[in-house]
Amino acid sequence: MRVQAMSPNSPLSTASTATEPACYHCGLPVPSGTDYRVVVEGVERRMCCAGCEAVAQAIVGNGLSGYYRHRDAMPEKRAEAMPDELRDLGLFDHPEFQQGFVRPVGEHEREASLILEGITCAACVWLNEQHVARQPGVSAVQINYATRRARVRWDERQIKLSGILAAIQAIGYRAYPYDAARAEQVADRERRSMLWRVFVAGFGMMQVMMYAFPAYMAGDGDMTADMELLLRWASLILTLPVVLYSAAPFFQRAWRDIRLRRLGMDVPVALGVGSAFLASLWATLTHGPVVYFDSVTMFVFFLLGGRYLEMLARQRAVRGIEELGKVLPAFSERLPDWPRPGSERVPVSQLAPGDHVRVRPGEVAPVDGVVVEGVSEANEALLTGESRPVPKAAGAPLTGGSINVSSPLVLRVEQVGDGTRLAAIRRLMERAASEKPRLATLSDRLAARFVVALLALATVAGVAWYFVEPSRALWVFVSVLVVACPCALSLATPTALTVATDALARMGVLVTRGYAIETLARVNHYVFDKTGTLTMGRMTVEEVLPLGGMDADALCALGAALEQGSEHPVALGLRAAADGKPPVAVSGVLAETGQGMSGRYDAGAVWIGRPDFVAARLGQPLPAETAALEAKAGTVVALADERSWLGLFRLADTLRPAATDLICQLDAAGIPATILSGDAPAAAAAAGRELGIADARGGMTPQDKLTFITGLQNDPAKVVAMVGDGVNDAPVLAQAHVSVAVGSGTDLARNQADIVLLGEDLARLAEGAGVARKTLRIIRQNLWWSFAYNFSAVPLAMTGWVTPLMAGVGMAGSSLLVVLNALRLQRRRE
Repeated sequence: MRVQAMSPNSPLSTASTATEPACYHCGLPVPSGTDYRVVVEGVERRMCCAGCEAVAQAIVGNGLSGYYRHRDAMPEKRAEAMPDELRDLGLFDHPEFQQGFVRPVGEHEREASLILEGITCAACVWLNEQHVARQPGVSAVQINYATRRARVRWDERQIKLSGILAAIQAIGYRAYPYDAARAEQVADRERRSMLWRVFVAGFGMMQVMMYAFPAYMAGDGDMTADMELLLRWASLILTLPVVLYSAAPFFQRAWRDIRLRRLGMDVPVALGVGSAFLASLWATLTHGPVVYFDSVTMFVFFLLGGRYLEMLARQRAVRGIEELGKVLPAFSERLPDWPRPGSERVPVSQLAPGDHVRVRPGEVAPVDGVVVEGVSEANEALLTGESRPVPKAAGAPLTGGSINVSSPLVLRVEQVGDGTRLAAIRRLMERAASEKPRLATLSDRLAARFVVALLALATVAGVAWYFVEPSRALWVFVSVLVVACPCALSLATPTALTVATDALARMGVLVTRGYAIETLARVNHYVFDKTGTLTMGRMTVEEVLPLGGMDADALCALGAALEQGSEHPVALGLRAAADGKPPVAVSGVLAETGQGMSGRYDAGAVWIGRPDFVAARLGQPLPAETAALEAKAGTVVALADERSWLGLFRLADTLRPAATDLICQLDAAGIPATILSGDAPAAAAAAGRELGIADARGGMTPQDKLTFITGLQNDPAKVVAMVGDGVNDAPVLAQAHVSVAVGSGTDLARNQADIVLLGEDLARLAEGAGVARKTLRIIRQNLWWSFAYNFSAVPLAMTGWVTPLMAGVGMAGSSLLVVLNALRLQRRRE
């Protein structure tokens, strides 16, 4: 949690203490060990960070130093610590200011993570996406309705970030650099504003109903004309705040849509409220027969009440994703002289790889690191979905975001900031949240067209009733406009997908692409890699067979030297076998994906890898001993130089404990599975027999795997999921309809799969597929309900059976229903 400095008593001074000076620009404490300074009006002032230094330098450089003389309080947040004039001068374009939320994706291309304020419906998302995408230099823009998060990519040679923010502001919205605290502020401001509008509408409704009641109950001649006029004027006065304040956002957004020649979902609402109020105002001024102030206020109240409840449900749905941005502490206990005594409390942002920090019981690990002292347990539920604490001792990795449970641990920092596993998880979740699947795009397109049809139908109904019964024409017009506003249709898909993404992340299944949930739900054939996927990927050398003049130890040392740069499980096993043995010097090491390694040793070429790969390089047939080793369970690796065979290794791995459960669940669902392995066919067949998979194919190169997947996809009815470890399977993962990677640590940071399993439990994949299928069912339920509601409500409204009050309640209720239906995905069966 950020510590806020006290506001200064004088606009020319900043709060400080005897030990900790305050930043002259933002007022926050200046961290020890930093030295950021700017000369302001001839006096050198201390700054807390490079961002404040950049902002202050921009203020001084643009002749706006008077800002510091005239301010009377420190800003609440560093992002607000600037005069309004600087927004037009491109302060957001300063590289130092962009460090926290902009990343390069090419030589001149940049991508920013923003949060939008003012989004109220799917039409707002569509409007912003269309408007920003038309700006020169913007190559991509994706906005998630549920989270209000936006990812914008642009060419900095054609447009600056300030230009993009100005374009968003020009259509009535505000965009900020994303951070978790800002997101919470925007959500809190949204809740307070909406609650006040609901309160004003509710209070006005009750008072107006009190004045309308005598008119409803009075018989002919029971009320004088003066008394009736007085009650009308009182109702008008009480309705004005409801229309001008509570309903103001409807009119503002409707006017914006009309000005931009687009029809959003607020247009029919604004037309309905506005026309009813103006008709009542005219009747009051001209002593007309009837006024509708009570219905106007009730309609606005129920509509706002429904949207408020929907907003609370939506914010609850996305809270799990936002928790990832808040889990890390702001400060940590660094041990500068470890193992000697002494500690200091420093911001986490100042930690660097190689530092040592102490994590006390109950505290959250601030960074990724390795335990160097202490024995404890860590709760990694937020990261892997596994609720049971994981034992930690010296040498064990500890991931940032894990909670230390029982005893103090000393951690050597390995990764900080964007390099941590938690940061990688957040980036992948943000990517998934910002991408639109096919179902969401289709529902948005249908909703936009439905608005046009709705306006036409309301006009036709109003005109028809004007000739049939003029006194009811206005009410029918308003009822048709309101009752069929397609808010529920536009909410049906994005809300369900957002809730499902959060629910899957909590069980350790990380969705990284927007379309992944929809595709996973339809998968009818699973293809598995073996090593590192169905097995633990922790291979050990079980047997070494020398074939030349080298002994087993020398063979292990040479094999480890050739595999020194690889992270494949075979390479890790060979390096573990060579532990403690004299190192061997090799040069010119090259990797051949899915085959093996080549290099030079003792002035000659050497190869290690699959037996057939080495045989092809050596130009000799396989040794007779190869078949005997391959007949045993495990993986056979060959080693040769340019003269002869040097030796064979047999490595063994163990199946993941949950692999059998996963295959059993797939069999029960009637979904076939296939194993594609680079190991010998005998080893693949043995794994298949143990798991109950009949189709187990060994000796497969990456190209062979790709050909097999493509062959399956030639059947239009097949939806193929590829499950791999992401090391040698990148082309196959990309080819499959949906790809699942068993990733951890640094692998996760570079993983491009559609779905990543964060823990070791393969059974979570079956659970995730179940959630995906349930999500698709809920989306279909929401869409069917939306269509059924609209197609039944419109005829009833056109024939005069639905009053405007009933229309408001129905529209608000239908939107709330689809959100509550989506929230059912958060219930997890234990």
